[in-house]
Amino acid sequence: MSDQLERVDVADRFRSQHFPLVFERGAPGRRAARPPVTDGAPMAELLGEEALRTTPPRLPEVAELDLVRHYTQLAHRQFSIDGNVYPLGSCTMKYNPKLHEDAADRFLDLHPYQHPDYAQGVLALLHGLKSDLATLPGMNDVSLQPAAGAHGELTGILMIRAFHEANGEGEQRRVVLCPDGAHGTNPATASMAGYDVVEIPTGPDGEVDADAFEAALGPDTAAVMLTNPNTLGIFETRILRLAEAAHAVGAQLYYDGANLNAVVGRARPGDMGFDVVHLNLHKTFTTPHGGGGPGTGPVGVKEHLAPYLPVPVIRREGERFVLEGARPTSIGRVRSFYGNVGNLVRAYAYIRTLGAQGLRRVSSMAVLNANYLRVKMKEAGYPIAFDRINMHEFVAQPPAGLRTLDIAKALLDYGLHPMTVYFPLVVKEAMMVEPTETESLETLDAYAAVLAEILERAASDPDYLAGAPRHTPVRRLDETTAARKPVLKHAFTG
Repeated sequence: MSDQLERVDVADRFRSQHFPLVFERGAPGRRAARPPVTDGAPMAELLGEEALRTTPPRLPEVAELDLVRHYTQLAHRQFSIDGNVYPLGSCTMKYNPKLHEDAADRFLDLHPYQHPDYAQGVLALLHGLKSDLATLPGMNDVSLQPAAGAHGELTGILMIRAFHEANGEGEQRRVVLCPDGAHGTNPATASMAGYDVVEIPTGPDGEVDADAFEAALGPDTAAVMLTNPNTLGIFETRILRLAEAAHAVGAQLYYDGANLNAVVGRARPGDMGFDVVHLNLHKTFTTPHGGGGPGTGPVGVKEHLAPYLPVPVIRREGERFVLEGARPTSIGRVRSFYGNVGNLVRAYAYIRTLGAQGLRRVSSMAVLNANYLRVKMKEAGYPIAFDRINMHEFVAQPPAGLRTLDIAKALLDYGLHPMTVYFPLVVKEAMMVEPTETESLETLDAYAAVLAEILERAASDPDYLAGAPRHTPVRRLDETTAARKPVLKHAFTG
């Protein structure tokens, strides 16, 4: 009985509320602000007849307090890591410390075209960040320009293409290998760069099938795109064998940095044999994520690829920092100015706040939290794909006869964001979960308790899942129609 009461409390604590539209809050004639007193002079005389409207604007008529409450409640309805757990597998939603926001604010007055002589402070910071982002993954040099992880991927693959072209093998090397569980941006990036993509299957242990991998390699292979741990949250134990085989045929190894949070401070992709690394600062180094940006995806390279880095390159000359643009083998500029500097400052603050030991603890707690939640979900009745010790994330499935989409919709009634659903595609009805290191034991227990309650309710009421969510402002949509015929405006008449 006490267990049932505890679960009801969890549900009540997370349940959403409905708020009226701003058009429903007011009444005709109400205003949040009025024009200044004109001492009786008509507005047409003050502003000019041409400046006056002939019909009133179609705007809500509300008092100032109603307007404040409207926007405040909208902010509360916006789901964010500040408000609740956000366990998106492979799209890490980490807490962004407010201290780092303050650090970024200190650079707001800089202009992108400011002469480097008058921006030495920020250039020194960015040069230090470059050094950190080269050391952590085991690279020799870094570009901070790319504006997102996928943009970093494209930058890295373009450098690999320039490297092969400089060696006279540009026409020969036309193939990029990608695992079947890779992030979708990997094959898309390779295709955008003009390469043919060959898919490598996942083996029965959840790792890349090494035999199939080696069979696909050849003199036409330009690059291999991998992430380690892989998208199933499993560490590629044969990574040194894969790297040696790729290098033996002259291919370059590209590291998708989406999963670096599992190994940061403990293992370096450069030591595993990777030649290029892109780093998702919003995943590993806690800069904001989502809502269309601003993203940041720096790219690190080994020494032999450094001549192809995008320009300008931050370089130190004695005590000064300069932006070097004269680099004839560079792939050119990939971003206006020098990237999303505000996010770069946040990442710098994160790294320097934690230090080497702090970053090791980050990866330790990320792995511990993920394995704890994996066991809790398994105990609740969710099968685990490739059930073994995982790293920072894992892939679960709903029990037979249930759909992942229905469970995700049911979670919304508790005010909880669902895990990543239906990815990776190598697992049927995939539920990809990544709690990150920032969630407490109590939060993980509450999340697991809600998932257990959903299965209990589904067992007692066959219609429960099909009708979820029931307590959100908008019920379940016809997603096909919503995608093909979206309604993007409020129908207001007045």
